[in-house]
Amino acid sequence: MFGIESSEQAPGAAPAGAFERLQWYAIQTRHRHEKSVEARLKEKGLITFLPLANQIRRWSDRRKTIELPLFPCYSFVRLNQENAMRVAVLQTPGVVRLVGIGGRPTPIPDKQIEDIQTVLTNGTTVAVQPFCTVGQRVRITGGCLDGVEGIVQAQNSSRTLMIAVEPLKRSVLISLENYHVVPLQV
Repeated sequence: MFGIESSEQAPGAAPAGAFERLQWYAIQTRHRHEKSVEARLKEKGLITFLPLANQIRRWSDRRKTIELPLFPCYSFVRLNQENAMRVAVLQTPGVVRLVGIGGRPTPIPDKQIEDIQTVLTNGTTVAVQPFCTVGQRVRITGGCLDGVEGIVQAQNSSRTLMIAVEPLKRSVLISLENYHVVPLQV
């Protein structure tokens, strides 16, 4: 689902056996270019992940459910430290930059991407929130979200869990109603 779809080696794609060195990176895209960037990166044989969420849009004459990027102007790609792969990404139309600090791309832990994939796969209602460093880090135990980790925060007097994507300074917020959480040791 999130892997290379073709058996041919595309330019800029990872050589065979290089998958153990691949890490997730966030890429910033031009406004409303997330889906086209993902398609172009897949054509190059790269592993991508564009988290999409359903939203209901209302017009004066109708309502429609549409899929919008969970993190507008951002997508994710799996790369190794090889310059050729980074260049292939940066030369893709619609890509602005690889997200990082001091001109160096910052890898995103696999666990954070897996948690977002788990939440979206299970159809959990999500809302994007600004990044927050306060609160306690917890793990959900039991249910379809078993193992998902995040930071507990209160919003509108109900408990919610924030899954942070730190390099983007963005988070996904889910309701903890009917879920049991355990604190993690820091």
